Amino acid sequence: MVYETFSPNETELIGKKLGENSKPGDVYCLNGDLGVGKTVFTKGFADGLGITEHITSPTFTIVNEYSGRLKFYHFDVYRIEDEDEMYEIGFDEYLFGNGVCLIEWAEKIKNLLPNNAVQINITKNLEKGLDYRKIEVLI
Repeated sequence: MVYETFSPNETELIGKKLGENSKPGDVYCLNGDLGVGKTVFTKGFADGLGITEHITSPTFTIVNEYSGRLKFYHFDVYRIEDEDEMYEIGFDEYLFGNGVCLIEWAEKIKNLLPNNAVQINITKNLEKGLDYRKIEVLI
């Protein structure tokens, strides 16, 4: 599926729709350059899971946990140097648990991801506007 959005609110709504349809054990890989709107998308995703807490990027902690309709594990692996670091935080338990995982910069740990992980690519196109985003959801 391919979506085009022209504002942060529209990007957030796409995330919300995916969050509303998530089920236990789902893994979403969120890919895109710095400043493309990954955290905006994630805020919508969390909203779709019924999470009312403020969502922040876990850049320094690697994972933030939230409770809503399902447990939500928001990863940011930008600072991961070696995939083995993920084992130190118990990544397998998150990945194969009863919650939903959303992983920013997932390409850095691609060898650890299940084959059924949903890939979400967000890109900009400045010719279409500063807030334009193309969101590709590859299931």
